[in-house]
Amino acid sequence: MPFVVEICVDSLESATIAEASGAGRIELCSALSEGGITPSAGLIEAVRKNISIDVYVIIRPRGGDFLYSDNDFTVMRRDIERAGEAGAEGIVTGILNRDGTVDVERTALLVEYAAPMQVTFHRAFDMCREPKKALEDIISAGAARILTSGQARTAIEGAPVIKDLITTAGDRIKIMPGGGISEYNIALLATATGAREYHLSGRRQTESQMTFRRKGIFMGDARLQAEYTGKIADADRIRSVIMILGGIVL
Repeated sequence: MPFVVEICVDSLESATIAEASGAGRIELCSALSEGGITPSAGLIEAVRKNISIDVYVIIRPRGGDFLYSDNDFTVMRRDIERAGEAGAEGIVTGILNRDGTVDVERTALLVEYAAPMQVTFHRAFDMCREPKKALEDIISAGAARILTSGQARTAIEGAPVIKDLITTAGDRIKIMPGGGISEYNIALLATATGAREYHLSGRRQTESQMTFRRKGIFMGDARLQAEYTGKIADADRIRSVIMILGGIVL
């Protein structure tokens, strides 16, 4: 069974680079500095029209925790509809209860709303109280995949938990490691976990082409000072990850 590399992107340019570099799927987001929130309808449509690999759209109405109000949930439902209308193959989402358990009822509803799109339960899983219970709850809700760092800061640190989840899940759901994955640790992670799908951004920093730069004014968190720098998918980094995986036999 071949490996699948999913690249997290926040622009049309990064999406096209990911496809050209051999990615098998993209997760489309906005505001990656917030961990990713739902992208605009215009971006979803543009990406879907310009690449041929699968597009999974994150359905996350805001940054912060994954305890959502009724109003948040209404927004999520409509965003799912818009993603489907644009031709997305899947969505990436997750909802928790106050006590750190999976909100099974509303997760199942999101799966229902998304059909026939597939559903990945994202790293809200890593904020759950108990991973084995969360695994069973997500399976019962009907999701196709879990994106996880193994409830650790990075997937490498969480590799033992990821491996255990893969063993426990069997063929019932896919477990996709994500969090700090790069060309420098992908071989170690693959051999340690046996996972077949991997999630990463594979980005590099870019400089703005602006020649006039207003100093001392920031559109967001001043600590980031990000108005004249950005990040974009790096073809060489993505190709390196794919090449390394191609040489691994599990």
